[in-house]
Amino acid sequence: MKSAVRRTHGQEVLGGVGGFAGLFDASALTSYERPLLASSTDGVGTKVAIAQAIDKHDTIGLDLVGMVVDDIVVVGAKPLFMTDYIACGKVFPERIADIVRGIAAGCAETGTALVGGETAEHPGLLGINDYDVAGAATGVVEASRILGADRVHDGDVVLALASSGLHSNGYSLVRHIVTGAGIPYANHAAEFGTTWGEALLEPTRLYTRPLLRLLAQLGDDVHSLSHVTGGGIAANLARVIPQDTWVEVERSTWSPPPVFRVLADLGDLTLESTEGTWNLGIGFIAVVSPEKADAAISALAEDGIAAWQVGVVRSGARPAGEFEQGAKGVDGGAVRLVGSFSDVHSH
Repeated sequence: MKSAVRRTHGQEVLGGVGGFAGLFDASALTSYERPLLASSTDGVGTKVAIAQAIDKHDTIGLDLVGMVVDDIVVVGAKPLFMTDYIACGKVFPERIADIVRGIAAGCAETGTALVGGETAEHPGLLGINDYDVAGAATGVVEASRILGADRVHDGDVVLALASSGLHSNGYSLVRHIVTGAGIPYANHAAEFGTTWGEALLEPTRLYTRPLLRLLAQLGDDVHSLSHVTGGGIAANLARVIPQDTWVEVERSTWSPPPVFRVLADLGDLTLESTEGTWNLGIGFIAVVSPEKADAAISALAEDGIAAWQVGVVRSGARPAGEFEQGAKGVDGGAVRLVGSFSDVHSH
């Protein structure tokens, strides 16, 4: 575990593992004109219940990094360091090591130093095999380069970036469906070629490095980014476009991957009814200038991420009907999904 953590340390990290506080040399920030620190904290929700059910703990850490570090890149920030917290009913060293190795792998993939963490044993509060994970990360962005709704204009193109699956949202619904169908997570799922538990633990895709490369390549042509997490596609896109704008996201531009279709069928749900809960195949959204939309799609493809146009930002009078407007306390623009999903799985 310690060697995995150390591999995330560049020369900016001082001291070894085991200190009371992690130390990070911020001298490099003096090269910024006005460095802004970006901070994020999160967990992975009830996805841990599935990891516990099949005793597989080596990917939950990747999910944690996805939830925490990928929120930082939304403002255009480069991650610097992260800390983690694991609370458990009883410390099983191998299990904790698996979790932390996963966190370290995610940190290495996103260029984040894992500078510290805490494992707390809570007997009597948590069951012997129960645990929860949380993390916090800090990044930096030049004030003049910060992304956000104020950069977005009428005519900007909305690009969807493919998810790897469910990521870390909507697992209370997932568990409700699977439990309701009487399916043990250890059972083989013919639809996925693995056990149900393994299919549902598919790690969250990490977008930080590809997006930082995209920003370096396209600069001011990337106007805002959105991480599609709790609340779904419409609510999260609404947070990063101006209040006087609207977007209609065309469902016909993609086909939700099999995991969403199988679960919806099993729960006797329409895909549309899950749009506020699951990402349905879109893990991130980029709002870019129309002139550079194709270049952005190509750049992301080179990084192994399928991206495609799902809509265009419009200002002025919007069509009749219900739109999502902002989310999580942010008064943003208005977004709704329209049309029917493609039956051809192209992304």
